[in-house]
Amino acid sequence: MMEIQPDKKQLIELAHYRMPFGKYKGSYLVNLPEAYLIWFQQKGFPDGKLGMLLQSMLEIKINGLENLIRKLQKDFPLDSL
Repeated sequence: MMEIQPDKKQLIELAHYRMPFGKYKGSYLVNLPEAYLIWFQQKGFPDGKLGMLLQSMLEIKINGLENLIRKLQKDFPLDSL
């Protein structure tokens, strides 16, 4: 069985991605309330990269892995990339 390895670069991007519009504009996706992400899931995630990132963040939150993303924010600050 093949082991799935998350793409580190994608995870770092996810850690630093900010909501581009709406009530939470400018907030890191990891800081969005889970209820907001669930609302997107019910209404339909946006197309493209943002939708993929929001969907990923919902999975991360459902599985209680936000601390992993917060650690990436600290360990890989944007100015070091």
